[in-house]
Amino acid sequence: MGDIAVIFGGPSPEHDVSILTGLQAVHELMGSRTTHAIYWTKTGAFHEVDPALEAKAFLDGVPAGSTALQLVAGAGFVAEARRLSKPKTLELDAAVLCTHGGPGEDGSLQGALDLAGVPFAGPTVAGAALGMDKLAFSSVLNDHGVPVLPRRALTPTTELDFLGPYIVKPRFGGSSIGIDVVADLDTAKARLTTNPHLSAGAVIEPYRADLADLQIAVRSYPTLELSAIERPLRSSRGGEILDYRDKYVGGEGMASAPRELPASLSAEREREVQALARAVAELTSLRGVARIDFMEGEAGLFVNEVNTIPGSLARYLFIEPKRSFGALLADLIAEAVERPTHRYSAAGADGLVLRGAASIAAKLA
Repeated sequence: MGDIAVIFGGPSPEHDVSILTGLQAVHELMGSRTTHAIYWTKTGAFHEVDPALEAKAFLDGVPAGSTALQLVAGAGFVAEARRLSKPKTLELDAAVLCTHGGPGEDGSLQGALDLAGVPFAGPTVAGAALGMDKLAFSSVLNDHGVPVLPRRALTPTTELDFLGPYIVKPRFGGSSIGIDVVADLDTAKARLTTNPHLSAGAVIEPYRADLADLQIAVRSYPTLELSAIERPLRSSRGGEILDYRDKYVGGEGMASAPRELPASLSAEREREVQALARAVAELTSLRGVARIDFMEGEAGLFVNEVNTIPGSLARYLFIEPKRSFGALLADLIAEAVERPTHRYSAAGADGLVLRGAASIAAKLA
């Protein structure tokens, strides 16, 4: 078996939570594989750090004793040259991505790793991009008959065919960061200039106080498998939504968030959640481990979003049957190696067009 890398951090609002998930994975793998801990800074630089570090070591940025890395197309991660030594390429079997939000979960990092030739666990470029785009995701599901709440792009000229109150969300983002509940459309539009998390785009949908959260995890290797269903609990008294503090401020990321697990549901509702989770996995070409979030109540069951790199890699949800964190990671790594995300092909580029082309100067004339 070759070496494994765990990548965590990144220029994302979820940077800190990503560190927690990454360190959980690193510490779990250290006993069985040679594991490289790769810290992605808030400014986008990569550093290899001591895999035995704890979360507090990252409070001031890059920990002491780290080694700067470059992610090089066609080569992978290359360590900086030290005195009297040449640059060294990390020989990796695969990388486990613990990069929540931002470029770590929207397809950017996935595309860079594809070009660098580094096999990785988790979503493909297309799957990550679709999962991060709330508008595109809900549109795909709606077009295929999967129940979702009405969701529209929010711009200064938006008009709606549903009544408030409303919930406003970043179009590209997760973990309830930047989400607002507002009474009317004018207030929602005002948020476009006051909420920095909406600068890349925003969506608006009905706020439904009658609906509560349900979540289920899905993993794709060796076969599609569903976790137990959980009902997250809102620890913030009087909270309108399941917010960032509810999810992550507990010391272990999502693993320490309050929840009812398994959720107390009727057999019919449980089957409905499972059927919709399978449909979402198929429509989004789900790869790795993802968490699918629902809204549920007497009015029905609605898919809310998919988290293609969930907090703590959703390890705490696989209780029926019980899957250890080590087993989950082993399957993620095996999928990365055996089912690469992309193989580029130049088939069809046989020179025919070049042989028949006139001079470039003639084409420009």
